[in-house]
Amino acid sequence: MKITPARPDDVAKLLAFRKEAAAWLTRLGSDQWQRPYPADRLLATIEAGSVFMVMDGDVTAATITLTPDVEDGLWTEQELSEPSIFVTKLTVARTHAGQNLGGRLLDWAGDRAYCSGAKWLRLDAWTTNEALQRYYLRQGFEHVRTVREGGAVNGGPRVSGWLAQRPAVPADHGFWIA
Repeated sequence: MKITPARPDDVAKLLAFRKEAAAWLTRLGSDQWQRPYPADRLLATIEAGSVFMVMDGDVTAATITLTPDVEDGLWTEQELSEPSIFVTKLTVARTHAGQNLGGRLLDWAGDRAYCSGAKWLRLDAWTTNEALQRYYLRQGFEHVRTVREGGAVNGGPRVSGWLAQRPAVPADHGFWIA
């Protein structure tokens, strides 16, 4: 499998990918990702070079966004002064579930963060998705705190404020980088 930067013409594919993930989450009883993500915001992150896709042949197996930027109100000034890369929108296709693809992608992200000089790989997860939180803890992240104040970027109250981090370290992730 290879990792490739997303292109502007991938917006529709990535929005559909997220919609598929939201439907799966609903079947699990989660309210995560029920509001559509703004296409213009996704396009802006793609154009910034922050969105990556894992390709298994012609099939999109996973996607991740890595950015030095973060939503306002989540991390403290002191935390933001530490070099960090932030993971958002990590999604694995149901066709590729159970293969540790998400874990390998987090290792790739940590390796990329390390190579860029970051000290931390950080993320915010859905505050009510305890299964997802346990997953990140199993992936070596430590819970920092949960922030519930503020608003979501796609409207409504903040819903993704479970903050976690792990050190950025070199990793053997096994991906081919396109």
